Amino acid sequence: MRLLLKLIALVLIAVLAYPAWLAFRVWDQSHDDEVHSADAIVVLGAAQYNGNPSPVLKARLDQANYLFNEGLADTLIVTGGKQEGDRFTEAQAAHMYLEEQGVPADRILEEEEGSTTYESLQQVAEIAEEQGIDSVLLVSDPLHSERIKRMAHDLGFEEAYSSPASYVSLNRSRETKLREIVREVGSLIVYEVLKR
Repeated sequence: MRLLLKLIALVLIAVLAYPAWLAFRVWDQSHDDEVHSADAIVVLGAAQYNGNPSPVLKARLDQANYLFNEGLADTLIVTGGKQEGDRFTEAQAAHMYLEEQGVPADRILEEEEGSTTYESLQQVAEIAEEQGIDSVLLVSDPLHSERIKRMAHDLGFEEAYSSPASYVSLNRSRETKLREIVREVGSLIVYEVLKR
């Protein structure tokens, strides 16, 4: 009986320790701005409203535009499909916004099929293969960085870096950040189990 209780205690510790370790990884990676040259800057999609980026998408695009202007990549890939009833995809809204900021249209590629992070990155991997892109600089929210880097590596990118949008731009409360960490840990566990 004592052996069984010890085994149960060990299992419980493991069950609690792994999510805690993932939470640490998510938090740690969110503070690591890997400003690094790459073949392409990839902007993960977020909501858009009739062709106008939401504040979250705008923060990501502003970061990508900064990286592009710093000469870290010659190509930008914007991602994201559209919700039912939308006139524009997230990628189209992102493309239009970046053009307004002075990015040449021929430097922007669109991935318009993805409705999840993994679907978008799968499509980006196909674009990358066609374009000879081996390395990517990923732009999303800070707490999203760990998961998108893992996915990019699993999808075959030789190098994947992350340079997230600023929390100052995103204006997130501590409560929101905590909810995001919990969501990211859950999403990472699902991804590790299902690979999607």
